[in-house]
Amino acid sequence: MAENNGKVYLVGAGPGDPELITQKGLRCIQRAEVIVYDYLASNTLLNEAPVHAELIYAGKRSGKHHMSQEDIQMLLIEKAKEGKQVVRLKGGDPFIFGRGGEEALALVKAGIAFEIVPGISSAYSVPAYGGIPVTHRGISAEVHFITGHEEGDGGKIDYKRLAGYSGTLVFLMSIRRIGSICRALIEGGKD
Repeated sequence: MAENNGKVYLVGAGPGDPELITQKGLRCIQRAEVIVYDYLASNTLLNEAPVHAELIYAGKRSGKHHMSQEDIQMLLIEKAKEGKQVVRLKGGDPFIFGRGGEEALALVKAGIAFEIVPGISSAYSVPAYGGIPVTHRGISAEVHFITGHEEGDGGKIDYKRLAGYSGTLVFLMSIRRIGSICRALIEGGKD
């Protein structure tokens, strides 16, 4: 690894409430020279960046990608090779359907130093805000996180198998497919 390389921080911004970012994640933002941020990362957090920081939008909304995943990874590598301290600010947690694993692998392959800063995921924080525990003694001893996007997940989701689980099923990024997901679970035997 070249000595002039910077470092990339893959930071989970939390579920949208800017007060739910970790202290470490906030410190990374406050020290960043470059922030590559997602659609789901709170704009309030960007106000914490130094005035000289370069802010680059790399958001992805359903069916609308501002940058491809490959372009994002190349951008992180390019900025780190310029010797910059780079924050990749991602909604929720970088490793729960956040493509953080793909970004980490690209950084390893390029020989770029990086650090993962976990974030609070909407998978459990949103139900908690609504008063719904994802696990509860005597009711649910397990919880499963499932993508609401089947494309690109490496295979078709087995709804019949999921319907047989006794625990809580949490579907993320599923608003466009919620009807078909519910039908598939009911057809699989879920009440």
